[in-house]
Amino acid sequence: MAVTILVVALAVAIDVKVHQPNGRERALLTAAPADARSAGCTGVTVVPPYSGGNDRTHVGSGSPFPVLPALSSYPSTPPASGPHDPVPLDAGVYATPPSLGASIHSLEHAGVIIWYDPAAAPAPELAQVQRFFAESGERNHVIVAPYGYPQEGTAGALPSGRTMALVAWHHVQLCDRPSLAVAYAFVHAYRYDLYQFWAYRGDAPEKYLPI
Repeated sequence: MAVTILVVALAVAIDVKVHQPNGRERALLTAAPADARSAGCTGVTVVPPYSGGNDRTHVGSGSPFPVLPALSSYPSTPPASGPHDPVPLDAGVYATPPSLGASIHSLEHAGVIIWYDPAAAPAPELAQVQRFFAESGERNHVIVAPYGYPQEGTAGALPSGRTMALVAWHHVQLCDRPSLAVAYAFVHAYRYDLYQFWAYRGDAPEKYLPI
């Protein structure tokens, strides 16, 4: 409660316009439950921390992990926390698979990653997701990228039959097919947006930091 009051006070002090979702965003939130069923989506799964107390460990010199550990050692595919690079990945839409270590760090900052299967046939729904989150007003703390790391074996690809994975710190939702409505509903709940802080349902430990 004290943190929320502090955030509100800071927002007022710097003239942040706290606002409700706009008409297009409200329509997506309304459509999300039905779209989740038609797109074959799971519910949102809570992922346990990485083992050994290394959920927030940075990789590199002097770390227990000189390099990023094998993806198969993470509690979920794609990873939702665990050892990561010291610098987070910037928000944006990526055409090629980005650094996994940097992307996990972005989750720690309350970013959301919309992963898609690069081997799946092109889908108009995926193009909708990419266009929507490329907009300047929608890309805040959001990454859209292909998940394809064949050197990591089965952990380097989305689970069989899934073409979209929505990932936040300790939270994952998988879908057979991409859906903008489902993706936006997940983003609305699990990325930290100062303008809509009241909607945040996640537990990222560094949610006030940028990516």
